[in-house]
Amino acid sequence: MALDTAATDRMARKAMRAELLDAETELALARAWRDQRDEQALHRLVTAYMRLAISMASRYRRYGAPMSDLIQEAGLGLMKAAERFDPDRGVRFSTYAVWWIKASVQDFVMRNWSMVRTGSTTSQKALFFNMRRVQAELAREARQTGESLEPDEMLVRVAERIGVPLADVLMMEGRLSGGDLSLNAKPSGEDDGHEWIDTIEDESLPQGEAVADRQDTRVLRGWLADAMAALNPRERAIVAARKLGEAPRTLESLGDELGLSKERVRQIEAAALAKMKRDLATRAPGVYAFLA
Repeated sequence: MALDTAATDRMARKAMRAELLDAETELALARAWRDQRDEQALHRLVTAYMRLAISMASRYRRYGAPMSDLIQEAGLGLMKAAERFDPDRGVRFSTYAVWWIKASVQDFVMRNWSMVRTGSTTSQKALFFNMRRVQAELAREARQTGESLEPDEMLVRVAERIGVPLADVLMMEGRLSGGDLSLNAKPSGEDDGHEWIDTIEDESLPQGEAVADRQDTRVLRGWLADAMAALNPRERAIVAARKLGEAPRTLESLGDELGLSKERVRQIEAAALAKMKRDLATRAPGVYAFLA
């Protein structure tokens, strides 16, 4: 930890000694990188704004990530900004880079906050970084007005203040309030060898039911194959394309392929299904639902 802190301090001191670029120099360096892939220009541009990256990274230390990792992620965001920056838009590179640095650091913090994915949508990201601050603001406002906010009402107001769905607020409240728990941990107060994983219900079918289900499926497939075999080749092709594929073909596309009108394809399909239903009527009435 001491080595990590020392390395971070050295990096910060080096960044603070880097040159300050004026607008004209910055523009020239950005164009040299964009147009000529001048790596020296890129290095000079990134080095000059590393102090900005370190400053932004330091704002996220309270989330528990090592400062060296935060700086590394901020540097990656700075590199992405340099790669995508268009110097002809009339915007300073520092203004453009702020967004990329912030996005990179925030993504890193959220990925490493928990073994369980904390959130990925814009609203969930806004909640993760702003929820506690907004709750404190709402609590302070309530005290000033003498109002008493119940927990449920607080969450509703957080959703309104940040402009996100209440469901996202409820999810984030649970994620921020609790830590990760290993499924191999023992329940509190128990020392009989049992672990939390032992309490998870097995949702798979009992072995006997699973065997019977597989057997029934084989029988039904056999009946369906026999019914299909009784059709002529064109009828089989249409039924297979319309009923047995993952993405059912349209009547129009089949008509174009077979040289038939859409209505004629529909008629052939209906006649083929009627044949199959008659064949299956004495074997598997339940297959009607599949053919409907």
